[in-house]
Amino acid sequence: HVQLVESGGGSAQAGGSLRLSCAASGYTYSSYCMGWFRQAPGKEREGVAAIDSDGSTSYVESVKGRFTTSKDNAKNTLYLHMNSLKPEDTAMYYCAADDLAGCLAQVVRSFAYRGQGTQVTVS
Repeated sequence: HVQLVESGGGSAQAGGSLRLSCAASGYTYSSYCMGWFRQAPGKEREGVAAIDSDGSTSYVESVKGRFTTSKDNAKNTLYLHMNSLKPEDTAMYYCAADDLAGCLAQVVRSFAYRGQGTQVTVS
């Protein structure tokens, strides 16, 4: 079965950086659309970033220029590099994957498979 395990969350000061990782297993990793969504207390899920099987990426407007997602197919690992962090980036971050067309950040929150999440706190 599909398994996604995030790591790398934690606390950072505003303006700082964090890198999240997501180890994937149980499916044809390289052919899926993968991405990240986040959820803050009392708020709806928000798709943050997506990366397609061909490496093309998509980001929500609020993180463009600050966040970068990448993947290492040899390691079956997805990354989210977060720079210039802001307090409003504070949320639980989830890795997600799905086998579908239209690999866009906005739809990641609805993907069929997701990890358990990792907390990011920016102060």
